[in-house]
This record gives sequence, structure tokens and C-alpha cells, in this order.
Amino acid sequence: MYNPGYYEFFCPVKTVAGHDALEEIPALLEGLGASKPMIIADKGVVAAGLVSIVEEAMALGMPAICVEDDVPVDSDVGTVHRIADVYRKKGCDALVAVGGGSVMDTAKGVNIVVSEEAENLLDFSGAGVLKRPLKPLVAVPTTAGTGSEVTLVAVIADPSANRKLLFTSHFLLPNVAVLDSRMTLTLPPHLTAATGMDALTHAVEAYTCLSKNPVSDGFALEAISMICRHILSVVERPDDKEGRLALATAATYAGMAFSNSMVGIVHTLGHSVGSACHVGHGTCMAILLPYGLEYNMHKNGAFTGELLHAIGGEALYAATAPEKRAEKTISCIRALNEALHQATQGRHSRFFKEVVDASGMPLVPREKLSEVASTALGDGSIFYNPEEMDYEDALMVMEAAWSGEPLDRSLVKRG
Repeated sequence: MYNPGYYEFFCPVKTVAGHDALEEIPALLEGLGASKPMIIADKGVVAAGLVSIVEEAMALGMPAICVEDDVPVDSDVGTVHRIADVYRKKGCDALVAVGGGSVMDTAKGVNIVVSEEAENLLDFSGAGVLKRPLKPLVAVPTTAGTGSEVTLVAVIADPSANRKLLFTSHFLLPNVAVLDSRMTLTLPPHLTAATGMDALTHAVEAYTCLSKNPVSDGFALEAISMICRHILSVVERPDDKEGRLALATAATYAGMAFSNSMVGIVHTLGHSVGSACHVGHGTCMAILLPYGLEYNMHKNGAFTGELLHAIGGEALYAATAPEKRAEKTISCIRALNEALHQATQGRHSRFFKEVVDASGMPLVPREKLSEVASTALGDGSIFYNPEEMDYEDALMVMEAAWSGEPLDRSLVKRG
């Protein structure tokens, strides 16, 4: 865990960024020895015209052999196996993932199956199972949130067992991340807000949890600063290309940070809410972030306080007494959620009781909170959280995040 005298940091992903970065993909693939790429995307990305932009950018240099776009909201084992079969039949030799976290995770899963000539993806779940490099993978994110383009993790559902499986290996890292402002210009304001808060949570937990290190700290702080400078203005002015590219860069920085330092309670609970209630990951992160920081404050309040400079700026940091900076950091995050709620006409949720489906029905009924708390205890990220957490703790945090009431820190067990 946190040891300022020793750390490791690893991120070999080549990053290519700009307003016309997609046109570099053919040369990048050629440099990786590929000539027959498959594009993996989802229906929403195709409908938004983003795959067409990528295909046009690749057309003259190295056209895609095929496009597989039937990827669900949550990547699953069946989808991975089906696309891997198409990859083999078409004779493909590389993957271009165009989408958000589910598309990236699906592409990573497909890459495992085709590279290992495997029949069952489940044989490779867990950490460190992969022992050799995989096929070339170019990641083109269409949201500025997950950071999956530079992470060594894939989360893929196994519906037969009603569980989400974690795959972790340095060999899962894409070869190249291509950040292009055109890829997020059509992202609706409420999704821009949610994905931006996802990236912010990655960076904040990377900086405040147990496996932080000086290099991940640097990426995390810059990511936090960039997100807080740009997210509200991009939500209000979606065609801001410079702001879009800044948010994409920040999400990549945050991905580099948490891929090396890991995350904590916000993800521990957020994964459980996502699986039990089918709430979008970015929404879970936005709601839970201030509560997770409150829960951990007595253990890592100094680190949380240090974030005030990146979140609120130099003047606010200097004007706030050192012992008050952690609380001010959390209040700034709450204020940002409130501003995003207003800017999206209420579509950006601040509390779980506000999260509803298209018909207005609640996605997180209060009676589900006990299931969420129980499920969370099996999430691997719990081991990196500064404070230990049992069922009662998890339920206490979820109750506060559901109702919108600040967490009563006097009730936090001090382990």
C-alpha cells in the first residue's frame, strides 16, 4: 500500500491526439504490422455517425475489413465470443475499438480470445493470467470518461452466473490511444457531465487511495484541474472543440493515474449499484464521490485537502485554512454536481433518489440499498480504500448518497 519510498508506474500506450488525429490510424496500424483491421463499436456510436468518420479517415490508408457494432451497454461473454468468431472468419489481424468503456472492454476480451486461440474467455479471468502480447489494438474513445484506452483492465459480464468478471493484465493495454475532438462533439450534455465526473473520480481516487505514487499523482492532479476548468463550459457549449479535446486528454491522464494507483470506496459501491440497479457508471461516480471522500476523511483528509488547488484554483486554496481544505474540496465537488444538474435541466443526478428510467420510475429503490451494500463487499477495489468497510458502513454511505444528506462522519468506524 502507500509507501512514498517505493513505487511503480507503467503505461506503454502511445497517445495520438488532435482535431484530425484519426487520419493517423492506418500508419499506426502499419507500424504494428497489421493490414486487416476490424472495427468494434456499438449501435449508438454508429447512429451518431462516429464510425463513419473513422472509416473515412482510414479509407485511403487501410480500410477496415468489417464493423461489428452489436455491443451491449455492459460487455458480456457471449458478445465477445461472437465477435471473435467473426474476426477469425474474416481473417482480421488487428482491432480498432471505437466507443466507450463497454466497447473497449469487449475489444480487450475479443483480443484475448483471438490472440490465445481460446474457446472460452472465462479461462482468462483474474489477474496475471495472460503471459504474452496480444494482437494490435487501437483505442478510439467516444466519451471523455472511462480512460479505458490506457488501462490494463476489462470488466465483462457473465450473464449465466449474474456476475461481472475482472480481467487484469499489462497485455490488455491498447497499443495506441487516439484522441480526436470529433469523437465527442455529439455527446449529449448530460452524458458529457456524467462521463466527465467519471474521469474526475478516477483522478481523485487515484490521488487519495492507498496505492498512490508520485507519478500517478502528477497525472491525477492535471486531470482534475483540466476537468474542473472545462466540464461546465463544454456541457453548456457542446461544440467547443478545444474543450472537448481537453476533457478527452484529462480522461486519459486519469486513466493512466488510476491504472497504476487503483481506486477505492467510490468504485467499490459504484460497481455494485451498476450491477444491481443498472445505473450508468458515470452517474454512480458523480453521486458517490463526495460521500466516499467524507467517509475516508479521517484517514486521508490531508490528501483530499491538497486537491483543493486543482479543483478550486490558487486563490481559493490560499484563502482556505489548511484544516478546512478537505471539507472545502468536498463542497466544491458538490457545487460542481449542482451546477451540472442545473446546466442539464436536471438530467445530471446529484443523489440516487433522483435517478429514474425513461418512464420516470426510480432505478435505485431504497429497498435495494441493502443488496448494493452486501454486493459491494466482494469488489476488489475495496482493498485499496484507506478505511476498511463492512456491510453497515456501506449501507450508511449508500443511505446518505440516496437521500442527499451529508454523511455523519461521527458514525464512521475508525479502523
